[in-house]
Amino acid sequence: MTTSPSSAAKKAQEALGLRLRSLRLDAGLTARQLADGTGWHFTRISKIENGVQRPTDADIRTWCAVCATDAEAPDLIAQARSIESMYMEFRHRSRTGLKQLMRSPVPLYERTAQFRIYEHNVIPGLFQTAGYIRAMLPFWFSFLGVRNDLEESVAARLERQSVLYDGSKTFSVVLEEACLRTPLGDTETLSAQLDRLLSIMSLPNVSLGIIPALTVRDVIGSAGFWIFDDNLVKLETPTASIEVSQPQEIDLYAKMFDHLRGWAVYGRDARQLILRIQGELV
Repeated sequence: MTTSPSSAAKKAQEALGLRLRSLRLDAGLTARQLADGTGWHFTRISKIENGVQRPTDADIRTWCAVCATDAEAPDLIAQARSIESMYMEFRHRSRTGLKQLMRSPVPLYERTAQFRIYEHNVIPGLFQTAGYIRAMLPFWFSFLGVRNDLEESVAARLERQSVLYDGSKTFSVVLEEACLRTPLGDTETLSAQLDRLLSIMSLPNVSLGIIPALTVRDVIGSAGFWIFDDNLVKLETPTASIEVSQPQEIDLYAKMFDHLRGWAVYGRDARQLILRIQGELV
């Protein structure tokens, strides 16, 4: 079952409260002593620590100053800011169709210089053909209960791909072999999509690695994720887009990406793998 956005935000707020409580305890302060130091009523301390009230940026800076942990403030502020925005519900953003949802990442793409992308079961949107997009979108109109604007949505997603040809941007992409074998649409659609991958690999700013299905490893990526520079990580669930902006968490995703990349094959080996799978479709 997918965790609802409101429930997820509540849990994130509670986690923030626990971190702030740990800072207070590590500083050897009671709630009343912290309240005295901040000039707040002591009940406010309790509300923040128990996830009932979300602290402002200024609250966090004050809290850290009283606890003599100023260095923790930037990371805590990033965590607090992500609580309200971490879940953007697809249904709310796509009531009039999916076209606007397809266009929404464009500003983020335009300001990002380094893309790191890991997908475990689907071709990334930046690489998808029109046929592949047409095969995968119809389900979502029905599932989300939104207006069917298929052709407009396909066009909007294809327009996003123009960033691939911006030489100032780099794209490091790791795909599980399963991405190449999921037959969205018919075999002809998948074969054309594999042709598209072979073409994309020739771009000088794109590094495309594939993890073969039988690779012996110590971990499997549980979800696809995109890292935008060192500023943001995005993941998608069936009903929401999750945004991670906390620096420590972004570092962990980057570490996971590097780990997964170590098992991927590149260049000639990757091309041979794609061609072999394509040959099996005949």
